[in-house]
Amino acid sequence: MKRFRSSFALLLVLLLSGAWVQAQEDFKKITLEDIYKDGVFREKSVHGLRSMDDGVHYTVLEGSNRVVKYSYKTGKSVQTLFDASDFNDISHFRMYEFSSDESKMLIATDVQPIYRRSFTARFFVYDRKADELEPLSDNGAQRLATFSPDGSKVAFVRNNDLFIKDLEEGAEKQVTHDGEYNHIINGTTDWVYEEEFAITQGFHWSPEGDKIAFYKFDESRVKLFHMTMYKNQLYPEDYTFKYPKAGEKNSIVKIFVYDLQEGSTKEMDTGEETNQYIPRIKWTPDNNQLCMIRMNRLQNEVEIMLANANTGESNVAYSETNPYYISQIGDDYPTFIGDGERFIIYSEKSGYKHLYLYNTNGELIQQITKGEWDVTNFLGYDEQEERVFYTSAEVSPLKRHVYSIKSNGRGKRQITEKDGWNRPDFSKGFKYFINYHSTANTPQEVTLHNRKGELIRTLEDNKKLKSTIEEYGFSKKEFLSINTPSSEYDLNAYVIKPPDFDPDKQYPLFMYLYGGPGSQEVVDRWGGRIAWFQMLAQRGYVIAVVDNRGTGARGQHFKKMTYGQLGKYETVDQIEAAQFFGDQPYIDADRIGIFGWSYGGYMSSNCLFQGNEIFSMAIAVAPVTNWRYYDTIYTERFMGLPQDNPDGYDDNSPINYVDGLKGDYLLIHGTGDDNVHFQNSIELTEELVQANKQFEMQFYPDKNHGIYGGNTTFHLYTRMTEFIEEKL
Repeated sequence: MKRFRSSFALLLVLLLSGAWVQAQEDFKKITLEDIYKDGVFREKSVHGLRSMDDGVHYTVLEGSNRVVKYSYKTGKSVQTLFDASDFNDISHFRMYEFSSDESKMLIATDVQPIYRRSFTARFFVYDRKADELEPLSDNGAQRLATFSPDGSKVAFVRNNDLFIKDLEEGAEKQVTHDGEYNHIINGTTDWVYEEEFAITQGFHWSPEGDKIAFYKFDESRVKLFHMTMYKNQLYPEDYTFKYPKAGEKNSIVKIFVYDLQEGSTKEMDTGEETNQYIPRIKWTPDNNQLCMIRMNRLQNEVEIMLANANTGESNVAYSETNPYYISQIGDDYPTFIGDGERFIIYSEKSGYKHLYLYNTNGELIQQITKGEWDVTNFLGYDEQEERVFYTSAEVSPLKRHVYSIKSNGRGKRQITEKDGWNRPDFSKGFKYFINYHSTANTPQEVTLHNRKGELIRTLEDNKKLKSTIEEYGFSKKEFLSINTPSSEYDLNAYVIKPPDFDPDKQYPLFMYLYGGPGSQEVVDRWGGRIAWFQMLAQRGYVIAVVDNRGTGARGQHFKKMTYGQLGKYETVDQIEAAQFFGDQPYIDADRIGIFGWSYGGYMSSNCLFQGNEIFSMAIAVAPVTNWRYYDTIYTERFMGLPQDNPDGYDDNSPINYVDGLKGDYLLIHGTGDDNVHFQNSIELTEELVQANKQFEMQFYPDKNHGIYGGNTTFHLYTRMTEFIEEKL
């Protein structure tokens, strides 16, 4: 299509652009110190709100030493529920939990992280009525301390064994005795379950508190992975843990129920197959019935099992298969309602993720939500009004809104009005919700609403940050759709142009991506690396981000078409998107770079190695370089077993494409990465060396997958910024 421009329009553009350029001289220049040292662009929020049982009050941890009770309606503090300064045992703490009647609190201090979600801590029990604080145990740090339903006991894990503390008698009982590091785990989960199923809580009290269901992991057949932890020691530590790589053996998982009154333990029947997963267990409203979720190794079958907690006998209440894989399920799968004879699940069996109501005989009662859009988050069920609350991408894959609907599929309401990205946090009983809202060009606003969505008040408007981004002249994110030759879909994208952008000039292009299954980067939401991108834009780069095939909120076919061949379509899409931008008159096609982290590092490496006529530079941080090096649950969900799909694993791994490297390549990794092991970069380095390919590398001693701590983040982004400026 030809571009036409009248002389008047041209004159107007020149006049306005001249004024705009002049205006840019008044904008402040963004520096790395502003972003990563001084927090100039740090967004304010409202953190740690916890609804109380009455649904009209919430609590907040303030100053790491006080728990304060607030009114939803007025926003004013009502009462200080706990103040560490009143006691000699602790001065500050990180987290807290209430008993069911809220008369007691568990206070966690001296928190020591293990992996992404797990930690040990010293727990204290605070009796609000007696105003007394007592240590939960004097026999060593604990994990996952949890009140019984009546608040009279606390269960916890120590050294891979399950314990129960009777708060009235003060006695500590050890339930299991075979816990052993790297061998047997009771009451919590192994590394791969924690990372990929997002669970560490491996035990659950029954509704009446007379039983505890718990996991037992036998890791003995899982191979050890070794990491050297330097820690500024003369002799570095050899840290070993069980990490099952794709195609290798997993832990054998069993489920048990401990009866407190009888002091006996009963194994639940999960079937004869042990090469499977039990990603969730939960009690139904029936005190004697345990729900267990079972998945096959390939994760394309899921079953909801109901077990008799007294006998261990079980039956399958619901089953589903998928031609690709079952997407990750959470703690809300299933959600039992009423007397427990019905439950709500989510499924992609229609081609889109929707909510369904079933009975425990496996009979469909009602498909609750319908349409060519995805439910993105199931928020819960209001028993009184029989309404389901959820967020969805119904308006656009780029946006999120909050809805409610009757369990019979009628009476749908859109609760949020503001366009963009809405993330709600409902009170118990769904009387109120706090909404976290932003757009691509507007920082977050935190507001309180009633259940109908009506605004009660604003909790945080980030007024100062909004003024700051005006002072620094942030450019607008511009959304667009890209039609690439190889895709039947238009790809969602956004660009950030220099604030003094001149369409008659040519600019280097810097692309960012993640690109993994179900992910999204192109959304109408504030955040991410926005300040760094704006700094690069100020320095004369056009920033572009494209969501390739395989990303989320566009239905099952778009997301799962990459099954069995991760990296194939994604790489094609990113290369062709770069070609699209390179064809634009304002882009210098000889200066196109790309950057990604984790899956994005895998992708940026593939793009440079396979798209060497398009990309001249790439940065890869903590990349997977061969899917054979990554864990079972994640990798096999999307790729199947390497024994069954060797070509899928090898044909799209960057380690096998090093001969294609022509441009500039910066490889970055933390040596203490327990997730994407440093091994990935070491093995890629060897292939690059043998192919006589020169490249640059930056490693960070003992740093994990996030690569942070102390001056690390500032150093990392300084390194990447200098590389970009030198190579582009």
